[in-house]
Amino acid sequence: MDRLLAMQTFVRVVETGSFSAVAREQSSTQSAVSKQVAALERHLGAKLLTRTTRNLSLTDDGERYFEDVRRLVAEVLETEEQLRRGEQQLSGWLRVAASVGFGTRVLRPHVHSFLAAHPGVKIDLKLNDGFIDLVEHGIDMAVRIGNLADSTLVARRIGSIRRAVVASRAYVQAATVERPMPLIPEDLKRHPCIVYTELRNRNLWDFSTPDGSTVSVRVEGPLQTNTAEIVRAAVLDSVGIAYSPTWLFQDLIDSGDVQVLLQGWQPSPLPLHLVSPPERRRAAKVRAFAEHLANALIDCPACQ
Repeated sequence: MDRLLAMQTFVRVVETGSFSAVAREQSSTQSAVSKQVAALERHLGAKLLTRTTRNLSLTDDGERYFEDVRRLVAEVLETEEQLRRGEQQLSGWLRVAASVGFGTRVLRPHVHSFLAAHPGVKIDLKLNDGFIDLVEHGIDMAVRIGNLADSTLVARRIGSIRRAVVASRAYVQAATVERPMPLIPEDLKRHPCIVYTELRNRNLWDFSTPDGSTVSVRVEGPLQTNTAEIVRAAVLDSVGIAYSPTWLFQDLIDSGDVQVLLQGWQPSPLPLHLVSPPERRRAAKVRAFAEHLANALIDCPACQ
């Protein structure tokens, strides 16, 4: 039995919750994966997993073993990679997750420049506007916008995302005496607002007032979505007003197709974090990409 391979296999089975998923990763069969885990259990003299037709669960011994062996496997693989690199050249796959809009409009060029600087690295960029479990999907690092929930992930704050209240030029030009453009946040209650649902506050929009205090207004509208690109399209189609990161609209703001409203009121910025599972945070590729991204975003006009 190749103990390291068996340990790696066991860790990935637990992380994915599936023998078949690990078999696909290893270009192997479900039976071969099951045999590796069974051989590991025989070697240890302990049952690690309880298997039913529908799910897998760790035994008490399995829980204790999993936490220790996951860290050990990660450290061994990183040490081997460093030795193979020789002159500290980064290599291998780096799995990065981000939201669709941020990944497409902000992260993409920095991924390309990192690949150009480190030709031995390959990046698997997974874009999803919903929550994904980093451990289950084998993610090395994720870019998270907004306040973080308590978790076992290791987080590094690298800045904040500026936001603005925006509407299309056509929407602004359609203002009437009965419904003028908003001058204060409270006026937003008289307008259809587009709500992005992937943030905790959703339809509660926060502002800093000109005198330094804060105010919140609860908005409503005909459309809510979990996808930033739909927010962008809805604004362009004059569906309503959005409260959005400026990176989503910067090109349209520059062209005049979208206008910033409530100029004297500052929407609350969103924290920008890089997060990693604890066992992956010390990997050289992860550290290098984190530094690359943190330095690149210093000059991002939508970040601060």
